[in-house]
Amino acid sequence: MTGTALEETLIDVLGTTPERIVELEGGQIGSVFRVSLANGRTVVAKTGNTPLETEAFMLEYLAEESHLPVPAVFHANDDLLVIEHVDGSTTHDESVARDAAKHVASLHEIEGPDYGFPRDTLTGPVRQPNPWTESWVEFYRTQRLQHAGAIAANPDSGTGTLPTYLADRLEKCIAGLESVLEEPTRPSLIHGDVWRTNVLARDERVTAFLDPATYYADPEIELAYIDWTDTFGPAFFDAYERERSIRDGFWERRRFVYRVYPLLVHVHLFGGGYVEELESTLERLGY
Repeated sequence: MTGTALEETLIDVLGTTPERIVELEGGQIGSVFRVSLANGRTVVAKTGNTPLETEAFMLEYLAEESHLPVPAVFHANDDLLVIEHVDGSTTHDESVARDAAKHVASLHEIEGPDYGFPRDTLTGPVRQPNPWTESWVEFYRTQRLQHAGAIAANPDSGTGTLPTYLADRLEKCIAGLESVLEEPTRPSLIHGDVWRTNVLARDERVTAFLDPATYYADPEIELAYIDWTDTFGPAFFDAYERERSIRDGFWERRRFVYRVYPLLVHVHLFGGGYVEELESTLERLGY
């Protein structure tokens, strides 16, 4: 969408004139703009080739079902998302990490009927199938590892390709999930993409969690992702454990099983060093 087309569309959907449109960094699946409006408000507009209405659904779901701070949605269709502009930076100290841990722990207290979500969603541009499933291990096997593995192995669908020898080792990992994973006591609501650029903070407090990839899961998959991306360090996990316990075996083995899914997504999207990291992760797990 060109600047003129975006301006005309924003006038249409918001009923006021944009006075200034500034493109922001970090739009992986499209373009992101900070828009100053004639009525004094500031909003964020996102355009892209993936259905942005899906992101709006997840933001509104989190706003309705939890206390997680997320930006309000002002307009959404597949081509344009307009949300609240929230002040904050992506530079986080230990105070921010501890505050984030309280928010994430509170989110994980929200229980779902099964593992999955009311609809399929996205992680970046990659579809996340979310059919309601009674067993977490089966959900993770089928809807995450097998699904992402098939996408990563397709040479026509992305930048990277999963090598055949790694695909064979992935199959062995998938077949052995029951020996590593355990069924949680209940499904928990997760944000799904908590990493540095998706967490805004100001004055030692989180102001917003952005760009969710939400579903009901074992909350350990969220903790494993935060650990893998190095979004927060020990201060986060210490604070989280004061709010909710982290089960024995997570640090030693299960966090590496949960790295496999985002690694497959990154192999598909970017290739490169993520192939080697996936290989080393499978080796650590014995595959």
